[in-house]
Amino acid sequence: MRVKSVEQVLASAESAGNGRLRRDQGWFDLIVTGVGMVLGTGIFVFTGQVAKQMAGPSVAVSFVLAAAVCACAALSYAELASALPVAGSAYTFTYATLGELAAWVIGWALMLELTLSACVVAVGWSGYLQSLMDTAGIHLPAAVRGGEGSVMNLPAMLLILLLVALLIRGGTVSKGATRALVAVKVAVVLFVIVVGAFFVDASNYSPFIPPSAPAETATGMHTPLLQSLLPGTTSAFGITGVITAAAMVFVAYIGFDVVATSAEETRRPQRDLPIGLLGSLAIVTVLYVVVSLVLTGMQSYGRLSVDAPVAEAFKAVGHPMVGAVISVGVVVGLVTVCMVSIRGQSRVLLAMSRDRLLPPAFAAVHPRYATPHRSLIALGVVMTLLSGFVDIGVLADLVNIGTLFAFMLVSAGVVILRRTRPALPRPFRVPLVPLLPGISFAACLYLMVNLSLLTWLTFLVWLGAGLLLYAVYGRRRSAFARPVTTPAPQVADRDDPTPRVAVGSAAGTVVKGDI
Repeated sequence: MRVKSVEQVLASAESAGNGRLRRDQGWFDLIVTGVGMVLGTGIFVFTGQVAKQMAGPSVAVSFVLAAAVCACAALSYAELASALPVAGSAYTFTYATLGELAAWVIGWALMLELTLSACVVAVGWSGYLQSLMDTAGIHLPAAVRGGEGSVMNLPAMLLILLLVALLIRGGTVSKGATRALVAVKVAVVLFVIVVGAFFVDASNYSPFIPPSAPAETATGMHTPLLQSLLPGTTSAFGITGVITAAAMVFVAYIGFDVVATSAEETRRPQRDLPIGLLGSLAIVTVLYVVVSLVLTGMQSYGRLSVDAPVAEAFKAVGHPMVGAVISVGVVVGLVTVCMVSIRGQSRVLLAMSRDRLLPPAFAAVHPRYATPHRSLIALGVVMTLLSGFVDIGVLADLVNIGTLFAFMLVSAGVVILRRTRPALPRPFRVPLVPLLPGISFAACLYLMVNLSLLTWLTFLVWLGAGLLLYAVYGRRRSAFARPVTTPAPQVADRDDPTPRVAVGSAAGTVVKGDI
């Protein structure tokens, strides 16, 4: 239950013995990072799937509801990131509010989320790329294409290696590449919106909220946890369907929290981080809502394709070539998602290594490029092997549960830090505390219990392995586990001017009032 004081969180970055990250990110770079991570294939695939099976044209309302809940979590991230502008995101915030064990658990969950996210996206990117290559008459050998009957997925492995090399180089090179890739992705989405708007038929919006009907339910280990605990008939369409669809499309917003991992590299974190978090969420929300309105206006929701709704909708109005443009956009867009995932994961690993919960060698920062090169190399090796040789499709849902778990703890952390450190300078403050963090916590918990039993079982196994590693390695080697023999100084806290005895450690000082 060792809690890292706010002052020590800030000091750990400023006095990092293995080098400091370069502060070269502005609010625009953070928005690009957020949009690059969130805006993926979901906008082209997920929209049609949910509209056809759950909400109809009112899927646009579902996106707005999901964005509102997501904004509550984004506000919590913005407050903590502006007060604690240090690498590590939810891991760092949790360490300063709930303590070391909770921080380890959330860091371990984030490692699962971001690692699998990068691998899943790399494999998906490989499939889209090879589809375009096949269309052009270029065919890779079956042994290296990935999938059934293949030895490895060579394109996915090469993508991971290329992005790791680019991220190690850092600076203007990686920033320029990210901006260019995100610009192409957004341009493709805008192209779909503008061209599709000419084929919108207002009659397809009627009824905007289709009447309720029984929904298909999963069975076996794919049954949602909530359904197994409270069995009953789920409803599609109607008001219930709109709300259920909001829970389903919530996962399309997952990824904006990666912006917070750049806190230590932001020039003016107190101002730029809230702008980056909320700005990227606002941009993506507008794009999701407009695309969903255009799609359901082009084709009746009952005739939408589940696998490729946008491409099929354009085929239905006599413009099949638009599908090729969309495929190019998807290939480019997935590169940015993969790149941002790897970058965010390396910062979490850096923060945990600084605290010696993981080997401190991973905390090293390159003397020239000011990037966590050892963390990136280690992650590159693991991700390359996973994406090249492991069928990770069944683990994709773990990305969602790990993210939702982080959202819950960050929301709780805002309320806790308000109570334990009320006078702490907060450049950005969440309004209506504890109401908005409470809404975020409850909504994320609801979404988690709607994930399958298989996802929960795998997640608990992963957490069990992490707790075992913490018990064997991190608990004793933690920077807080080594007492100092020098007399403990008297420390005064700005929230409480009364001097208190501090508990010393090799990493710094922890005020007893913060434990």
